[in-house]
Amino acid sequence: MNKAPTARLDKLLANLGYGSRREVQTLIEGGRVILDGEAETDPAQRVYVTADLATRMTVSGEPLDPAPGFILMLNKPLGVTCSQKDIGPLIYSLLPERWRRRDPAISTVGRLDKETSGLILMTDDGALLHRIIAPKSHVPKRYRVSLARPLEGSEDAALGAGTLMLEGEEKPLLPVAMETVSPTECFVTLNEGRYHQVRRMFAALGNHVAALHRDRVGGLDLPDELPPGAFHILDSAGIEAIFAAPRPA
Repeated sequence: MNKAPTARLDKLLANLGYGSRREVQTLIEGGRVILDGEAETDPAQRVYVTADLATRMTVSGEPLDPAPGFILMLNKPLGVTCSQKDIGPLIYSLLPERWRRRDPAISTVGRLDKETSGLILMTDDGALLHRIIAPKSHVPKRYRVSLARPLEGSEDAALGAGTLMLEGEEKPLLPVAMETVSPTECFVTLNEGRYHQVRRMFAALGNHVAALHRDRVGGLDLPDELPPGAFHILDSAGIEAIFAAPRPA
């Protein structure tokens, strides 16, 4: 017995952003929705919303957009913002225009500031979003840091001690793992997500972050072949990688 959830075809397509309920009804009645090789012309037809639906259904000759409950990784370019409060193009402008009308809406899993590039996750699955950001999930995040001045050699110990205080705060940072790449470049792995944490902690150490790029969330790495502005929908293995331990370098 199929236990997958079902949805009215017209409501499903409207919630995926294909148009108003009336618009998608016209789309369906016009024979432009194909499921398993057959035209679906009844807007009230209930369909099983399964993980493979996007491979079985086409709309106007194009594969169906991802069904509700998906997550993607995006390589955020510099200058793009995750908040409408900030000046600059919103990260949602990098997605297909139709996706901005989806219900439930797509949200970023945490944020990267305007001047930080790299891996950011986006999902319409609220339970998965909260699972990723929950402190008890222990999902670390790694950043490549370029610094304005050479490292002094004591930063690794200072960050790893779990005693570093940020200006204006009363609780020290959790230990931060650091790997030196060059005199002015390093990787840091955070186990918490305080406001502008990387920039503020290097400021506390007397340095300045010149460039910041996130390349890993949990055990999920940003692929070298994914260019800035592009995104990739995660399969079950990709989702599992978020919660897996990072592979040794």
